[in-house]
Amino acid sequence: MGTTARAVPHTTSRAAVLDAVRAAGTISRAGLVRATGFTGATISTVVRRLIDDGLVLETGRAESTGGKPRVLLRLDRNARYAVGVHLDPLGTTCVLTDLTGAVVSRMTSAGTGAEDAAAVVERTAHQIDVLVEGAGIDRDRVLGAGLVSATHGSPTREPVLRYWADYPIGAELRERTGLPVVLGNDATAAALGEYWSGAVGGSSAFAAVYMGTGVGAGLLLDGIPYSGSSGNAGEIGHVCVDVDGPPCWCGARGCVEAIAGPAAVVALARDDAALARAAGLAQGADGPPPSVAAGFAAVVRAARRGEPTARALLDRSARRLAVAVRGLANVMDLDLLVLTGASLSVAGPVYLPAIRRELDQAFFARGTHGVEVRMSTSAETAPAIGAATLVLQSQLVPLRGGPRWPDDLSEAVPAHA
Repeated sequence: MGTTARAVPHTTSRAAVLDAVRAAGTISRAGLVRATGFTGATISTVVRRLIDDGLVLETGRAESTGGKPRVLLRLDRNARYAVGVHLDPLGTTCVLTDLTGAVVSRMTSAGTGAEDAAAVVERTAHQIDVLVEGAGIDRDRVLGAGLVSATHGSPTREPVLRYWADYPIGAELRERTGLPVVLGNDATAAALGEYWSGAVGGSSAFAAVYMGTGVGAGLLLDGIPYSGSSGNAGEIGHVCVDVDGPPCWCGARGCVEAIAGPAAVVALARDDAALARAAGLAQGADGPPPSVAAGFAAVVRAARRGEPTARALLDRSARRLAVAVRGLANVMDLDLLVLTGASLSVAGPVYLPAIRRELDQAFFARGTHGVEVRMSTSAETAPAIGAATLVLQSQLVPLRGGPRWPDDLSEAVPAHA
């Protein structure tokens, strides 16, 4: 966390100053004046109130440059906490984070599958209680719970989660926990989590490419999440890379997810009898074959053992994902890309170089600037951490949205005019 915050449209001067302290890691009052553009008097007043509220600490002095050493400020990471929940058909992850987004405690459980929505909410509420109580934290210091999934805001929900479409999950979880609840998309949340932790630095156009059971991307422009008009920005899993390719559940053909996503890789591996046996994907007498996530991990392990067919499948998937990522980078003029999600956490050594190579060779603006590509340091739990970050941002450093003018803004001209 070694950079100062970019100017973003915070709703209050307090939010702007707190965000600048977060982004910098440690910063003086003079540094805050430079970062925010506020007067010294405004910074002094806001900082004093943040210290009084226990959100910011004075943490020593900067090295003197000839005058009086400047007092440094940082967040008090134990001042507030947030809960993040990632709901997925194959697994639910709950985390409790401190004010910086660092994980204090974590719990995983079975996925949503076809389980009744009310039962999933009840189980999730119990997990939240266990996390908070187990950490010995006063519940009044928990700002809220963020809940994310791959389908939030999507009108064409993934088949296994369509039965959740009309269920008021946010209201129900709020009722059972007594905490404010923020809903979001898992890929966007993962991107926001990277930003809040300081991993994004001064990037002006950043994306987190997320691959769990599906494929997506979260976008941040100058530190502000870009979700599109319906929360579906960044759906690179449904970018077509083969117009004559297989049908996708979204209704199109040849989508990245249908051709190169984890489920597609596992399906192709199971179709190869020798590879299926070698990777342990064949259904046996002991029960059904492993899930998509477990199957994908098995293919990755087979590739690491030197199974050429397994490696070929992963290379093929990585090349196609890389093409879609290049398209995203071209459209958004990205300068930073982070790979995250459970599937990329196990297959990063294959996908990372493929994406880097594609962007080095074919990114449109490569003559002007490159795109830095790296793995997330918390790829497996990124959506849950990002869900907690949604709470931290909405409660502590809310951003002001742009004006949305009504459709009937125009006034009729009087007949006599």
